[in-house]
Amino acid sequence: MHIIVPMKQIPDLVEELEVDSEGTDIDREYLKFVSNEYDEQALEEALLIKESTGAEITVVGLDEEDIDQTLYTAIAKGADKAVKLTGTGDGWVDTHTRADILASWLSGQSFDLILTGVQAVDDLDGQLATLLGARLGIPHAAVVVEVQPKDDKVTVRQEFSAGMAIEQEISLPAIVGIQAARQAPRYAPITRIRQAMQSGGLEEVAANTESAGSGLSIRRLYLPEKAGHAEMIDGSPEDVADKILELIRSKGLLK
Repeated sequence: MHIIVPMKQIPDLVEELEVDSEGTDIDREYLKFVSNEYDEQALEEALLIKESTGAEITVVGLDEEDIDQTLYTAIAKGADKAVKLTGTGDGWVDTHTRADILASWLSGQSFDLILTGVQAVDDLDGQLATLLGARLGIPHAAVVVEVQPKDDKVTVRQEFSAGMAIEQEISLPAIVGIQAARQAPRYAPITRIRQAMQSGGLEEVAANTESAGSGLSIRRLYLPEKAGHAEMIDGSPEDVADKILELIRSKGLLK
């Protein structure tokens, strides 16, 4: 079995995000990027399948900021091969464009299963698995928390709202959007990551962006408006209680 796992870079949310001068993207000059946490879940599920079946894993990513580190880390965790699709631009790539670029490359690959992260925090689109399935014309499922291969099929467990879940069989080849792996993503020691970097194994392939079309366009980004402020109340417990009561009454929350 050959499993392909697309990996994506997202801004590190512990950093302070700023809008660029054009107002259509975040300022990326000094920003740190990290691997999308849902893609890490997809990779972990692929590694669990590899451990039980001996599957081969290929990770693939667009040429985004710090993507090399993520791809080499995937190799350090147990992936067999890493591919970087170059020539995809320096800015943000929306899910529809990403799906077009990946589908163009995937159409020339031999695979049994594609595991994607269910979504990413930079757009919360959640459609990559569906879009890839439609473009490649193969079965797909999303919001999956378990994948069990059996012969030429996989059994997937999907979660829905209100605590509902279903299990269904999907014929291979197929695409599955992973919400959570069966266990937490494993840790890769820095020594193993360095070994992966030194041994190479990162293949660069020019991406086909001719047919890539965006599902949305960004007209303008805005920072959240400040809606209030914090006020520190000093005094004795009785004075503080009186001031809090007065504040609550002034807001019309208590008569």
